[in-house]
Amino acid sequence: MWPRIGVLRTLALGTPGEVRTNLNTLVLAGVKTATAGLLSEYAEENEELEHVGERLVLVDDHDALVGIVEVTGLEVVRFADVSWDFARSEGEGDRSLDEWRAGHQAYWARVGSPVAEDTEIACIRFRLVSAGDGGVATGDLGP
Repeated sequence: MWPRIGVLRTLALGTPGEVRTNLNTLVLAGVKTATAGLLSEYAEENEELEHVGERLVLVDDHDALVGIVEVTGLEVVRFADVSWDFARSEGEGDRSLDEWRAGHQAYWARVGSPVAEDTEIACIRFRLVSAGDGGVATGDLGP
């Protein structure tokens, strides 16, 4: 199971360190409004897919609250079928769908989960609801 803060699941982007810090910064700046995950990771962790309207706690390397995001869309597609519109919404600076695919293939291979054209990907769109500790003070940790 993934960690929880209050009743909300956490969203830990990328790998700890510089990658996660950069991705969190993009979310807080409103540039990154989507993320991709491997469907197989949900099964391995005995987790359900996110759903539209669900709020997630964006966390740093120490599982501390960085912000709250709300899921605005979810689609499961084959890696080969991820759209440029979705890839661009990840906000990571890719200049083409081929560049996005190459970068994600390299990332998942580095973390021990190589992908193929038919690997199922959870394409999650979200919006930033609140940033920093303000999420706790304003009650955004509720369901």
